[in-house]
Amino acid sequence: MNSPEFDYLKQILYERSGLVVTPEKGYLIESRLAPLARRSGLDSVNHFIEKTRRTRDETMLNQIVDAMTTNETLFFRDAWPFERLRKSLLPEVMAMTKVSRRIRIWSAACSSGQEPYSLAMTVAEMGAALAGWKVEIVATDISDAMLAKAKDGYYSLFEVSRGMPDDMLRKYFDPDGGGFRVKDSLREMIEFRRYNLLEDPSTSNLGPIDIIFCRNVLIYFDEATRRRVFTGLAKVLRPWGYLCLGGAETVVGISDAFRVLPGERGLFGLAK
Repeated sequence: MNSPEFDYLKQILYERSGLVVTPEKGYLIESRLAPLARRSGLDSVNHFIEKTRRTRDETMLNQIVDAMTTNETLFFRDAWPFERLRKSLLPEVMAMTKVSRRIRIWSAACSSGQEPYSLAMTVAEMGAALAGWKVEIVATDISDAMLAKAKDGYYSLFEVSRGMPDDMLRKYFDPDGGGFRVKDSLREMIEFRRYNLLEDPSTSNLGPIDIIFCRNVLIYFDEATRRRVFTGLAKVLRPWGYLCLGGAETVVGISDAFRVLPGERGLFGLAK
């Protein structure tokens, strides 16, 4: 890719999604954007970026961001956050919300929906323990394509084989063709919304939130962008709330809005 085209691509990805790309990611750029170039009738990714730079076409720009944002995910990813949610996080939040009996969970950067559906199954499995409580799950992503797939709730055999316990599959999914579709009872627990983590969530009608799952996305951002995202998340998290990050992510040395919880891995609370 020519330098002007790469520099332009780097700029729009950073400004619009916080994603940082380097020349070493050339193979990723080619594999992700080549289908867009072909659909546009252009013979190379370089020409596709050049046309986008020249026309500033919003549809093309959105397609680029959509294609380049990483969407790797699976059900019950890493397992431990969902165990902690069931065993301690929800009970502790319930103790703090006895009056409203309302709990709000945010799955940020939800990709194709495996995380919010895993959260919904975890909540549903608590059964009588949550009787009389309203648990709301808000799932957001920057990608319209991923949100459409998540809302549709259809997953291939390969997708449900990644992390999904057999009993959960039988209980919460219906066979559909060669794959499986989420049952309406589970889908109705989740509100899917388009949202860019670079925005200020306090102005997006997202809060207040009791538990935030923002996992395995910040590793693709630079430190300044992570700090910006943490500042936004802190604005909507309730004083007793929890922030759950991915195993390779931390607030340490980046944000003073959150504190490390003693003895916890990947879980953080608001700074006091």
